[in-house]
Amino acid sequence: MMRKSFIYILGLIMLMNLVGCEAFVRKFTRKSKKEKAPEEMVIAPEEWKGPKMTKEQMYRQYYTFWKSWQDELISALSQSSVSLKKKNDCAEQAVKNLLGMRTMLNETEQKQLDVYLKQMTDLKNAIKSDIYGASNNSNRQDAERVRRNILQRYSYSDIKDDLK
Repeated sequence: MMRKSFIYILGLIMLMNLVGCEAFVRKFTRKSKKEKAPEEMVIAPEEWKGPKMTKEQMYRQYYTFWKSWQDELISALSQSSVSLKKKNDCAEQAVKNLLGMRTMLNETEQKQLDVYLKQMTDLKNAIKSDIYGASNNSNRQDAERVRRNILQRYSYSDIKDDLK
């Protein structure tokens, strides 16, 4: 009996110390939120134009990017383990850079490039619809043919007089 009352009194004393302890109360009280510094408002946004490039430099850049993406597409079509997303992305970027090249050319060259652009667009659609990669070989051959034709006709040295 004496032992139970001693444990009861000891527990009561400990409880009183915990409740009365300032550090314990401070732990469990909600802290006020600090105010954030006001954000600076943007009144008139400025558009960054990027470095100024000549038409020759832009054409060379589009041509280099197209060639790189076309090579990547041919490589992706040669391997069966490459995902459909990668093939679609390569074809999309190759078409995008061909369109950039097209804007730099005069009208007669644009019309001639449109033939290859249509072939690339058809190839892109064929790749997109070929979910299982059953026609990778024929798509690769088409991509190689388009690459070969464009390399022969639209390198910068061949086309420098036909830029706008």
